[in-house]
Amino acid sequence: MELRGSHVLVTGASRGIGEAMARRFAAAGARVSLAARTLPALAALAGELRGAAFDVDLLDPAAVDGLIARVERDAGPIDVLVNNAGVETKQWLHLDDPQHLRDAIALNLEAPVMLTRAVLPGMLARGRGSLVFTSSLAGTAGFPGLAVYAATKAGINNFVASVRLELRDTPVHLTLVAAGPVDTRMWDALEDQTDFDPMLRRLNLLHLIPKKSPDLLARRTVSAVQHDRRHVRVPRRQSLTYWLGESPRRITELALTKVPFVPPARSAE
Repeated sequence: MELRGSHVLVTGASRGIGEAMARRFAAAGARVSLAARTLPALAALAGELRGAAFDVDLLDPAAVDGLIARVERDAGPIDVLVNNAGVETKQWLHLDDPQHLRDAIALNLEAPVMLTRAVLPGMLARGRGSLVFTSSLAGTAGFPGLAVYAATKAGINNFVASVRLELRDTPVHLTLVAAGPVDTRMWDALEDQTDFDPMLRRLNLLHLIPKKSPDLLARRTVSAVQHDRRHVRVPRRQSLTYWLGESPRRITELALTKVPFVPPARSAE
């Protein structure tokens, strides 16, 4: 996709990976709209990037349902939707707060599904679009203390695989961003949990979880969107894990080769 002049909406854009994504898309010539709950930081970033800021609580179903229409009314049709907003779980399941678990499911899984549903009819009608989803290594392999977070990211992985099949004969492309540890507040919060020290020491000893910068992830994501690539995998040393997780989806794609699906115009009605 040509990004110069395109309109990109990034959720969870006030800091971390979302902020880095917004900066890299803007640097590629895109107009950026930024969505998050933290309005002062969001507004400052939008002003710096000459974009638009949209304060939204993605834990509110009504706010999720109205976000795409609100952004497109105020800033124009969306060419690229970056589903980045998310929250970690960092506690043994039986000790975690039930409301926090519900919030993680709503923010990490329900919100991207519903935002994608809302943006797709317009993209299909215009014959142009790109959908980006920030997933995780935890979506391929479960880790102690991350049960619900891993479940939501695994859900995103299979959601993307299914929608990709539905859209395979359309000009709308999907990119799944599978990230290992990224140098953000979210990872810092995980490292601060002393209960996880033995697990992290073992994984570090095996050199399996090198920490990467948000900017590296954002730079590779922008390149993937520009070249209509399906995946961004960081760190690359985890490629075998990613490919093993991807293999059942590729087998399904192969099995469904040339099988006709419901025409997108009908499915969007």
